[in-house]
Amino acid sequence: MSQAAKTLTHTSPFLPRFMAWVQERFPIAHGALFLVLFAAAAVTGSAATGPGPIALDLPRLGLGFLGAWSFFLMLRVFDEHKDFERDRQNHPHRVLQRGLITLGHLKAVGAVAIGAQLLASLVADGGVGAATLSWGGVMLWSALMAREFGVGPWLEKRLVLYAVSHMVVMPMAITWMALIGSQGEWVTTGLPWLALMAFCAGAAFEVTRKTRAPQEERETVDSYARSLGLRGASVAIITFLVIGAAGQLMLLQTLTPEPLGVGWIAAVIGLLVPPLVAVARFVAAPSVRRRKRNEAAVSLAMLGGYAVVVAPLLVERGVAWV
Repeated sequence: MSQAAKTLTHTSPFLPRFMAWVQERFPIAHGALFLVLFAAAAVTGSAATGPGPIALDLPRLGLGFLGAWSFFLMLRVFDEHKDFERDRQNHPHRVLQRGLITLGHLKAVGAVAIGAQLLASLVADGGVGAATLSWGGVMLWSALMAREFGVGPWLEKRLVLYAVSHMVVMPMAITWMALIGSQGEWVTTGLPWLALMAFCAGAAFEVTRKTRAPQEERETVDSYARSLGLRGASVAIITFLVIGAAGQLMLLQTLTPEPLGVGWIAAVIGLLVPPLVAVARFVAAPSVRRRKRNEAAVSLAMLGGYAVVVAPLLVERGVAWV
């Protein structure tokens, strides 16, 4: 909890209370990752429409990014509702659990976020088309996730299945974002590889953030170190990273006109090194400090991975500003 949040009370102005929640649960700095992720999806979608320079319409893409950012905000709002009682037990110090903002406030935020996504989809399509229909599928799955597919108590006891069911939304969402980039044209070229990359990146981060050092373990908090063992969880992280990188290479090879250059291949492989080293060191001597390094290394690998989708496609294909 930040020092500013500690001084807030129920009588403090609403905006500082809301921004304390944002800082705690949906940091604005995360927008950098969302921006690069959306850029990778949008550039892929545009590249998939055909050969030649990649068409970029900045106003539409700007609105598309607002929709993508709003999607992740919506997921956070859904999670805050879904996990409210558990978080009240495990994290009573949080802004929401202290009552500084309420679930009612977050419902309003979620409604605005959903509206922004719909608007971005409709503008990309020029009406109802591929992006809007794809978004409808994303929304349906997100709503099912929010309700734990109607089997919450059963699913929560099966951490791996729980994670897979929730990670499915990532390939669906990045496909929707790619269709915003294609300006509503139905495209498929390269998208399965992009979807695989998104699933693996999300899964690697999910396992990383819930693989804690032994001294951090709490019986009431989910842990892959406890369910898979420390080595098993670490192997899962590495496996997801490697498969994701393979999918990234296939994506780039599919959408670039010439065989992929050695420099781009080296960049993709090189991004794996820091998280692999961090995870290996954590397994050798688990600690809170090394767990935090794991999260940082995997996050940077995700950011770099999406950037090394945008850069090769734009460099190798060129850009046509619309």
